[in-house]
Amino acid sequence: MTSSSTTATETIESQEQWEPKIMAYCCNWCSYAGADLAGTSRIQYPTNARILRVNCTGRISPEFILAALNMGADGVLVSGCHPGDCHYTSGNLKARARWALMETAIEQAGVDPRRVRLQWASASEAQIFADGVRTLTEQVRKLGPIRRDWK
Repeated sequence: MTSSSTTATETIESQEQWEPKIMAYCCNWCSYAGADLAGTSRIQYPTNARILRVNCTGRISPEFILAALNMGADGVLVSGCHPGDCHYTSGNLKARARWALMETAIEQAGVDPRRVRLQWASASEAQIFADGVRTLTEQVRKLGPIRRDWK
């Protein structure tokens, strides 16, 4: 009986100590610079996000998001240039058009689509980047660890 109560106590303690892991794919030309500006401006936002710089959000495919979730991320943020301001002309428009497909692929994999977020943040919009990380972190914290959803 002692071992089962100890296990239950350890489970409760581990859930209380759990913090979401967020993978953030950021466009090199806008959102990555916005994330950098957030840091240099000392804008406070959760440290849960691990930022990966990509050339363009148009390069992000559903496989990237599913791979991040499969490797332990509890949520994924995709952040890029505002539509019409893409360094590669239309990459972010392709990302926006592909987003519905990504949400469908994520749902079919058995993952709650609230674990992913697409946002636009330019190089000068550090606060918008920080707010996106904060919003997704809070949402994922409410949902709990990914392994509850993953099939």
